[in-house]
Amino acid sequence: MASDSWAQAVDEQEAAAESIGSLKINEKDDQLKAAANGAKTEGNGEKTEDEDKDDKAAQSLLNKLIRSNLVDTSSQVEVLQRDPSSPLYSVKSFEELRLKPQLLQGVYAMGFNRPSKIQETALPMMLAEPPQNLIAQSQSGTGKTAAFVLAMLSHVDPENKWPQCLCVSPTYELALQTGKVIEQMGKFYPEVQLVYAIRGNKLERGTRLQEQIVIGTPGTVMDWCQKLKFIDPRKIKVFVLDEADVMIATQGHQDQSIRIQRMLPKTCQMLLFSATFEDTVWNFAKRIVPDPNIIKLKREEETLDTIKQYYVICNSKEEKFQALCNIYGAITIAQAMIFCHTRKTAGWLAGELSREGHQVALLSGEMQVEQRAAVIERFRDGKEKVLVTTNVCARGIDVEQVSVVINFDLPVDKDGNPDNETYLHRIGRTGRFGKRGLAINMVDSRFSMNILNRIQEHFNKKIEKLDTDDLDEIEKIAN
Repeated sequence: MASDSWAQAVDEQEAAAESIGSLKINEKDDQLKAAANGAKTEGNGEKTEDEDKDDKAAQSLLNKLIRSNLVDTSSQVEVLQRDPSSPLYSVKSFEELRLKPQLLQGVYAMGFNRPSKIQETALPMMLAEPPQNLIAQSQSGTGKTAAFVLAMLSHVDPENKWPQCLCVSPTYELALQTGKVIEQMGKFYPEVQLVYAIRGNKLERGTRLQEQIVIGTPGTVMDWCQKLKFIDPRKIKVFVLDEADVMIATQGHQDQSIRIQRMLPKTCQMLLFSATFEDTVWNFAKRIVPDPNIIKLKREEETLDTIKQYYVICNSKEEKFQALCNIYGAITIAQAMIFCHTRKTAGWLAGELSREGHQVALLSGEMQVEQRAAVIERFRDGKEKVLVTTNVCARGIDVEQVSVVINFDLPVDKDGNPDNETYLHRIGRTGRFGKRGLAINMVDSRFSMNILNRIQEHFNKKIEKLDTDDLDEIEKIAN
C-alpha cells in the first residue's frame, strides 16, 4: 500500500468530516467549528455489548461516506397501509410530487434522476395531507435520507422563524451526514435554515432559535426541549427518528427518544427508519409511531445462484497462505476480498501478501471510520487489487470489479456455530450487478469442514472441492 497517498486520502476524509455542513443552509462556519470541536467526544462510551462486532453506528456512517449514488437494489418493497381500503399511490418521477420548484432543483442537483424503489412509495405518504406516519425499513443507499429530508423541507413554512422539523440521529457523525443532505437539497431554498442540537453547539440560555429544522442526538435534543427551552416541542410538525436499530443498541438513547416523542403534539408526523426489523426494533418503533403505514423490504433473493463456490483443504494458516499464492499464480484475478476471523490474522495475511508483491489494502475495526472509507475508495479505484478484512466489510459495500471472495477463515458466531448470514453477506460482495462471481473457502481442520458442511445444508447448495481441472472455468469468472 502506498502509505503517503493513503495518509493523504485519510487527511482529505478527515478534513471533509470537519467541514461537513453549516448550521444554516447559507454557511455559518464559525458556529460549526465550535460545534465540531466540542462534539467529537459525544459518541464516547456508545459501544454495543459485543465489542468484537463492528459498532453499528460506525458501520452506518461508513456506508454513508462511501456511497454517493443510490444502490440499484433488486429488493421488492412490501407496503402495509394504516388504511388498507385507501388507494396506494406511488410515483415514477419527482415531478409527480408537485414539489416547490427550488426543492425540485435541489433534488436534480444532487444527481437523483428518478425516485428509488423506497422513495416511489414512501414520498407520497410523507408528503400527504393530512400527514401520515411511517415506519420504513431501508438499508444504506436506498435513498431514505433524501426522502425524509425532502419531506422536512416540504413541510416547513419558511415565514415561521422557529423549529418545525426535528430529526434525531444516534451519533454526532450521523447527524452531520444528514445535515449535509439537507444543505445539498436546500441549496436553492435559502429561507430554510438548519441548526445542530449536539453537545458541542453551546447556545446561551434564553436563545430563541429561528432555524426551522433541528438535527441532533437524543440527549442534547431532550435538553434543548426540556431544560433549556430552545425548542418548543408543541410546534414541531415532523419528527424523524433515523437509524432506529443503531439507536436501541446505544445505552440510554431508546428511553430518551421515547421521552422526546411524548412531548410532541398528536398532530406531529412521525417517521421512523431502520436498516433491520428485529423484534426489539419493532417493539421500539411501535412505541414511537402511532397508527403507522409500514414499508418493508422483502428479503433480497439470495445471490448464490450467480456465485460458484469451492473449498480448499489445508492443515495450517501457513498452508492456507500457500494455497492462496497458488490460486493467484494459476489464475488472473481482477480484484479480490479476503475475509479473516480476527484482526491479528488479517494483519499477518496482509503483510505476507505484500511481501509476495501484491497490492494489498487492510481494513479492520480499530481504524477510524474516515480511514476505512479512504481505504475502500482506494480499493474501489483499483489502486489496490486485494482487500484483506474482518467482518467490518462484509455488509453493504459494493465494488463492481470484485470477482473473487476468499474466506481465509469461515464465519462462526461466538458459540462456534456457522454464521450463515455473515457467509451470505461475505460472498455476496461478488456476483453483483448481474455478473458471475467466485467464492473460495479455506478449510484447515475437521471443525471448519463441519462448519462448511452445515453452511451447505443451510443454503442447500453444494460447495465443490477445488481441483486443477476447475482452473479454466474459474479463470473466466475471476478475470
